[in-house]
Amino acid sequence: MIQTRTFLLFTFVFFVFCFVIVFGQTTSPETNCTIKSNTTCEECLMIVSCLWCISSQKCIDYPVKSILPSHSVCPLSEARWGVCWMNFQTLIITISVIAGVIIIAIFVCCFCCCKCENIGSKRSDERMERQGHLRKFRQEERKAEMRQRHEEMRLKYGLKKDNQYSRFENS
Repeated sequence: MIQTRTFLLFTFVFFVFCFVIVFGQTTSPETNCTIKSNTTCEECLMIVSCLWCISSQKCIDYPVKSILPSHSVCPLSEARWGVCWMNFQTLIITISVIAGVIIIAIFVCCFCCCKCENIGSKRSDERMERQGHLRKFRQEERKAEMRQRHEEMRLKYGLKKDNQYSRFENS
């Protein structure tokens, strides 16, 4: 339950982050982050385009021109965005890991779907079984023909005896 909530929260924060980056929200006078500098982290982060820096206790406009805030603005380990209890560095690592797991899962699913499609096919199994029986039948025919030719050669050259083990006996 907690993991689901955390995952949903991270997903929400990720999409809000992407929204802010893509659409580049400009701050209007009533959403100016600097007026929230003397407040708490929670009040600062009520405005989506704001970034809270714990070391300076300032509410800063999120630098949307650069994807990550520079170290001079606020160190990543001290920056809070979206939620106050998680630093920005951890948020980035968590989102990266989740995105990597999702991409790997997609590749595994695609591979399994493509690979497993041919494994359980009844038609291909029946066809391979027929081909196996046909090969076995042809091999038995060749063996029978070979035995018949050997018998003909033995008869032709007089090597056919009643007791096939007699040639090993000393005469």
